[in-house]
Amino acid sequence: MLEEKNDNLPLADGSEEVPVDESKADKASEDTTETPAKELSETASDQSVKATTPSDEVEDAEEKEPVTTGEKTKEEHEDALNEIDDSVAEDAEDEEKSRRHEIPMLDYHSMTMEALVDEFAKLVRNEKIQAIKQHVDGIRNEFNQKYSELIEQKKEEFLSEGGQDIDFRYNAPVKSRFNAVYSEYKEKRNAHYQQLEKDLKTNLQRRIEIIEELKGLINVEENINTTYKHFKELQEAWRNAGPIPKMQYNNIWRTYHHHVERFYDFLHLNRDLRDLDFKHNLEEKMKIITRAEELTQLDDVGLAFRELQNLHKLWKEEVGPVAKEHREEIWNRFSAATKAIHDKRQDYYKDLEKTFEDNLIKKQEIIGKIIEVGSEKVNSHSAWQKKIKEIEALRESFFNAGRVPQKKNEETWSAFKEAVRSFNRNKNDFYKGLKKEQQNNLNKKMELVKLAESLKDSEDWESTTPIMKKIQSDWKSIGHVPRKYSDKIWNEFKSACNHYFDRFHATRNEANKEENEAFEKKKEFLDNLKSFELTGDRDTDLAAIKQKIAEWKAIGRVPFNKRNVEGKFNKVLDALFGKLNMSKKEAELMKYGNRLDGLEGDDIGIQKERTFILRKIDEIKSEINQLENNLQFFKHADDSNPIVKDVHKNIKRHKDALDVWKAKLKRLKSL
Repeated sequence: MLEEKNDNLPLADGSEEVPVDESKADKASEDTTETPAKELSETASDQSVKATTPSDEVEDAEEKEPVTTGEKTKEEHEDALNEIDDSVAEDAEDEEKSRRHEIPMLDYHSMTMEALVDEFAKLVRNEKIQAIKQHVDGIRNEFNQKYSELIEQKKEEFLSEGGQDIDFRYNAPVKSRFNAVYSEYKEKRNAHYQQLEKDLKTNLQRRIEIIEELKGLINVEENINTTYKHFKELQEAWRNAGPIPKMQYNNIWRTYHHHVERFYDFLHLNRDLRDLDFKHNLEEKMKIITRAEELTQLDDVGLAFRELQNLHKLWKEEVGPVAKEHREEIWNRFSAATKAIHDKRQDYYKDLEKTFEDNLIKKQEIIGKIIEVGSEKVNSHSAWQKKIKEIEALRESFFNAGRVPQKKNEETWSAFKEAVRSFNRNKNDFYKGLKKEQQNNLNKKMELVKLAESLKDSEDWESTTPIMKKIQSDWKSIGHVPRKYSDKIWNEFKSACNHYFDRFHATRNEANKEENEAFEKKKEFLDNLKSFELTGDRDTDLAAIKQKIAEWKAIGRVPFNKRNVEGKFNKVLDALFGKLNMSKKEAELMKYGNRLDGLEGDDIGIQKERTFILRKIDEIKSEINQLENNLQFFKHADDSNPIVKDVHKNIKRHKDALDVWKAKLKRLKSL
């Protein structure tokens, strides 16, 4: 801490200087020359009675702390000064710390593991190793938390796929990179602190030697100006002696300060030199005060506090005392500026804590949303993929939400991990069931592949083609299979089907060629038939019509999608039969003969035709029965009733049609 300002100087062992009167000054000087120099704490203790001069001739070199009114005000000032003092003492072991540039402390919580390792490597390779400890601790803590979460997630996935806990192993490349950078950091850190320890011991020994020289100045019999010059040289050497172990910092500094005070007492023999020093020290301390007051207006409280630490170090170690009449005034100004910066810093951290509290609320809301999304029941791959994207977005928001109060950090992190872990468990359960379903689908599709392979070389086109078409339809309805098998079995299935249908279409194309030629001929035949004229002799005309039908049949089949040409030919026949006054039944049977000629030798076609005719006969019988039943409602009505007459007409029409279909069935059976 900035040296406590009281009249009795604290010595290295914690005792206070006991002032004596001028008559004992010579005796004190003699005692000083006999004091052993090898142990500083003993030196300071033995010199608890030192040479002083009367207060009307010599002013105490140590400045007083102003007396404040009210215990609270005093405590507040002490808090501010203690905080500065603790920081200065911490820096005593490494004086370079105050001269380093500020290394930004990034928001490591929001960074990915890869980004953390990149930042870690950049710090280790570009910054002084002793300046990045806090950064390394922050990076290491965040990396370990994120890597632990990754391991837990991978383990859950492993177990969900049927793995055993004892068999789980997982190593991520990013972990290997982190370990390599951390090893490099430890190696550089150890080398630095080994050298630092050596330098601290050397600097400590040099400071002890300076103190010993300083002690001897009082008893040197030489010109006072020469002695004063030697004193200033020792002060400069002290300032340049370098850092020492912080455990011995206060002991060494107090001992040195004690002997500086003794030398100023000795200077009462040459008051001009002392006053000149006081004047210089006052000027330097006023510069320090001015800068401290400027810092109170600085917006960057962190920068202001760090520079204030340096100012206190200058006040304490490099600038000596001032004349007594100025001490309280300048100390009060410096203390007030220190208090103002301290209060501003405290307010900043209060605001920062409020920000952390707001961040905590945001993160709790995000955790709630993760729990909500994770609890929604969905049963499709697409829905789960959508939820996965939602969770990833929420995770990103969580990491970007900023820091939370330290006391809530572990609790918040645990709640977040559990929410994500719960979602992952539900997701893994779904995909575990999906994998089972996909395995069943794979088995079904492999059966279809085997069937397609067995039929691909078949030449039984009539029976095989419907089967091949059916297994293609079945394939589409089965659903997904495991991705690693999907392409393989699809290519096998597609290859077998393509092989069959390529052969089938090649054969059909040859047949289609003949059918297309027949179609063209029948179109031409129809055009020529338009000029056909009846003679008026029924038998001659009937024979001519039968000849035309025979010629039409002889042309052959036409393509299935062009069979409407048959309908056109039948319409022409209907017109011709109508001119011959043939019965409907006779005309239908004559046209039906054309149909039967096309079925000759086609057992399957004949069977289908038979089934069709039987169904038509059943339908007509059913209609006749229904109409006859309807007549029962009009059994007392006269036959001249329009409704009754219409029913009888319909019954006759259906019976005529029934006779035609029965005749067709009879003709079909003759085949």
